[in-house]
Amino acid sequence: MRVLAAMSGGVDSAVAAARAVEAGHDVVGVHLALSRAGGTLRTGSRGCCTIEDAMDARRAADLLGIPFYVWDFSERFREDVIDDFVAEYRAGRTPNPCLRCNEKIKFAALLERAIELGFDAVCTGHYATLVDGEGGLELHRASDAAKDQSYVLGVLNAEQLAHTYFPLGSTPSKALVRAEAAERGLSVAQKPDSHDICFIPDGDTRGWLAEKVGAEQGEILDRDGEVVGTHDGAHAFTVGQRKGLRLGVPAPDGKPRFVLEVRPVSNTVVVGPKEALAIAEISGERRSWAGTAPAAEEFACEVQIRAHADPVPARAFIAEDGVRVVPDEPLDGVAPGQSAVLYVGTRVLGQFTIDRTVSAVPAGV
Repeated sequence: MRVLAAMSGGVDSAVAAARAVEAGHDVVGVHLALSRAGGTLRTGSRGCCTIEDAMDARRAADLLGIPFYVWDFSERFREDVIDDFVAEYRAGRTPNPCLRCNEKIKFAALLERAIELGFDAVCTGHYATLVDGEGGLELHRASDAAKDQSYVLGVLNAEQLAHTYFPLGSTPSKALVRAEAAERGLSVAQKPDSHDICFIPDGDTRGWLAEKVGAEQGEILDRDGEVVGTHDGAHAFTVGQRKGLRLGVPAPDGKPRFVLEVRPVSNTVVVGPKEALAIAEISGERRSWAGTAPAAEEFACEVQIRAHADPVPARAFIAEDGVRVVPDEPLDGVAPGQSAVLYVGTRVLGQFTIDRTVSAVPAGV
């Protein structure tokens, strides 16, 4: 195949590109410049897409003997990922920018350009596997459960899967990938993995959002509507949060309280006991299927609501206006804006963005 290897400057994408070359494919490396004012240096494992990352990617491509380019996707990234992130927080939802980047940038904008240029597939260092199933190509979990990234790839559709290549999916552990990188002489063999949100390299999401959204004082309410504190901006809170609430009125039972709901229209935050975070039902409208859509309108599955959350057995109900999922046991700390990814065994069926939740503990109980 003619393969376009997306090279972030990290060890995973470098080894993925090396394996593509070793497999005999015609490989070209590309690094995506996602910020026009990117930092020169990383801070440990914080940040990505810096000048340092581009240089690391180039060194890896040179060692592999493949052509290498840097493509400016900063405008598309700003519009589809950063602006979406801010808009979601303004609406009181909790978005996943990594999932949105996969959906809009790596497997939409990049893949579209790759196909236009005659490439057969885009190769990345994601930990996930593709399987030829009875109904076509299927997306499955990686062999290494600790590194599995199928959750953030749940937004990919059948057409996108047909043009993707995940060389690391069957690797038993990340340690083996690092060892392979060292054997190949790749300088990124021990480079730390990136974490947190790449466009907020200092990790101060609250401060970053305050600059983008603005700070406006509002009230913190309990489940009965009583004022128990104030805040400097509802955007700084997310469902399940315990720290930083600065409540002026203690709970009657003396136990800690958690954020249960963010109401952007009234700029209020609702708090309550940990038990009230239990969610008995979720639903949403923005859905997609990773391959063939389910044939039945109701079926058993597993639902995962965060990248590193445990999957929970559930029953899904498909309708024209969206997806409703009832887990066998309550989910913990679900926030609107999160993506719910549906699985059957190791296979990813698809995903939807959570718009509505139903608490397992009604108010007043």
